[in-house]
Amino acid sequence: MAISEYVGGLRRVVGTSLLMLPSACAVVVDDRGRVLLGQRSDNGQWSLPAGAVDPGEQPAEAAVREVFEETGVRIAVERLAGVALREVTYPNGDLCQYLTVWFRCRAVGGEAVVNDEESTAVDWFSLAALPELDAVDRLRIETALDDAAPAWFAVPGQVYDWLPGRA
Repeated sequence: MAISEYVGGLRRVVGTSLLMLPSACAVVVDDRGRVLLGQRSDNGQWSLPAGAVDPGEQPAEAAVREVFEETGVRIAVERLAGVALREVTYPNGDLCQYLTVWFRCRAVGGEAVVNDEESTAVDWFSLAALPELDAVDRLRIETALDDAAPAWFAVPGQVYDWLPGRA
């Protein structure tokens, strides 16, 4: 997986130790109500387009950039859907906790294609035919598509087995 010069510089200092990084994720819907997903090249799992926020970049801008970089699709950000901390250990041993902001987005142009080395496939899926997704991506889709719901966050004091927490 490609990393920014900024994260690469941090990794040269801390090695594989924990990095806390801001990130953005997009739940992109097309005019047929389908959701855009990419099949990750590092683990083969389907997931939503997401990535680290670069220094000086707003999270919504990062979501727009990441979706285009990963999928070739142009988007408009419609609303904030949620925020959560998520821990990831990469195959090379790098440990990260991402503070991820996710947005509901609408496709406005481009074509869904594999656009970088982070994915092996990119496609649109109806809600009834989603591939296997982890609990966090399912939560992101559910909250982004519920127009009546406020932005999701982890409720203080509540334990979520799929989110990192203090021991």
